[in-house]
Amino acid sequence: MDEKLVALIVEEVLKQLGAVNGGGSKSCDACEDIASAACKAIPMIQAEDPDALLRMKRKTTARIGVGKAGARLNTQTMLTLRADHAKARDAVFVDVDQKLIEDMGLFTVQTTCEDKNSFVTRPDMGRKLSKEAVRTLKENCVMNPDVQIYAADGLSSTAIQVNLPKILPVLIDSLKAKGLTVGTPFFLRFGRVGSQEYVAETLGAKVVCVLIGERPGLATAESMSAYIAYNAYVGMPESKRTVVSNIHKDGTAAVEAGAYVADVIEKILEQKASGVDLVK
Repeated sequence: MDEKLVALIVEEVLKQLGAVNGGGSKSCDACEDIASAACKAIPMIQAEDPDALLRMKRKTTARIGVGKAGARLNTQTMLTLRADHAKARDAVFVDVDQKLIEDMGLFTVQTTCEDKNSFVTRPDMGRKLSKEAVRTLKENCVMNPDVQIYAADGLSSTAIQVNLPKILPVLIDSLKAKGLTVGTPFFLRFGRVGSQEYVAETLGAKVVCVLIGERPGLATAESMSAYIAYNAYVGMPESKRTVVSNIHKDGTAAVEAGAYVADVIEKILEQKASGVDLVK
């Protein structure tokens, strides 16, 4: 390739990574985290109304004002996209830090999945508790509580790592303040939403609430949901679950979600119904 052409390409790449963009805002320095919220907030295009574009970017995590170079995305936008994709993959394949679980006073049981590969490829195995898990739950948990809460990694261990320490204490305290008996919380490794049916039948809980990591996207890998079911049983239809979703720093804050989920559970117990049977 012609040396002058190479020099022009390098110059353009450096311009995109470290120069002042057409909108008059300084773009992220090459050594900063290009996947950070502060870096993403900087427009990469020249807009007729720069202030309006900035206001739009503050209102959404969508990739607007990112610009292009010819037929492709510009370099910084492409690198940011790849970084966000890497975070999403990590959220699925890393494990929740066992120290976090221990520091929260939780014990760990596992589904019938033996490893991450079987968990990702066999959702059915992620719903069923192993024989050892059933035995451990019966030995360590309060039986027949009003509410049984547990956490499961689901498809984002990152969501559990970030949100669980904030939501779980608030949720438990709020339920106890309402005069409800709360079962012994625990952590389920390689767990899917449907595992709550097996937990309900094992412990005899009236309501089961699983705090689980949701499938990560390119906007966030930290989203948690609370799936709640009244008198859950193995094989119950999905329509009987109530869900509080988008629990993360850019959605519903974990502390706020804890108090709200407690109110939802109280309503479920009053009406003895969940999912589509619950009167709003």
